[in-house]
Amino acid sequence: MTTKYALPWYEDLTDSVRALGEAAYEYQLAVTTARTLQAGVETGRRVLHEGKVAAQPRSDASGWNKVPVTRAPHEHAVFHLGDLYREQLLKLQDLYENASLCFATGCAWAIAHVQRGNNPNGVALDMGEDGRTLTPWTGPALEIKGLERYAHAQQVAAAYKQLAVCLNAAGYAEDLGSRDYLADHEASWMHDALDVAVGIGDAAYDYGLQAERALQFALLEPRRKYLHRQSTEDAAQS
Repeated sequence: MTTKYALPWYEDLTDSVRALGEAAYEYQLAVTTARTLQAGVETGRRVLHEGKVAAQPRSDASGWNKVPVTRAPHEHAVFHLGDLYREQLLKLQDLYENASLCFATGCAWAIAHVQRGNNPNGVALDMGEDGRTLTPWTGPALEIKGLERYAHAQQVAAAYKQLAVCLNAAGYAEDLGSRDYLADHEASWMHDALDVAVGIGDAAYDYGLQAERALQFALLEPRRKYLHRQSTEDAAQS
């Protein structure tokens, strides 16, 4: 008779981390799509049809008909879509940034717990105020340590360094933006910092991918011990 076991805790943990990575990837695709759509309606790349229509406004309360106005439907559509894509892109970038930070956070959290000898069967994150999105944590806790024996430790460290640069830029820009007055050079610094901070989503996602691979390294010994224990138990029952 073959004994059936539930999935080991480390399989559930890696599934939990991968789900965070897949979520971030979905938002990354959405951001890329929105950027493509926005670029597609840039007036510098389009030839707008010059045809016009006479649009008759509705009568006002006095019953008088207003004078018809001229409208260019194609031009209106292109400008309207540009506004919509811009608005959606900003929302999607925020969602992508949050999801990518959750991915990076989840990987760092998982590795830290495994290194402490814990056996969590899933990542634990806080729920956002909207009751739908997860809340990542940032700061020194995001840095993964204890990977001296890992062959790709330098790649993990480099990815973290890039993310830290972007996060620090965001904090600097926020600090400058909160001031009542900015000199011209300070306003320039703020805009430069914002340009760097735009990369948080990509940097966090890249760090998450590197950290996810590092998690497999951290799980080598726990996996070996688990399989050895299961093998011993099976031998005792046979």
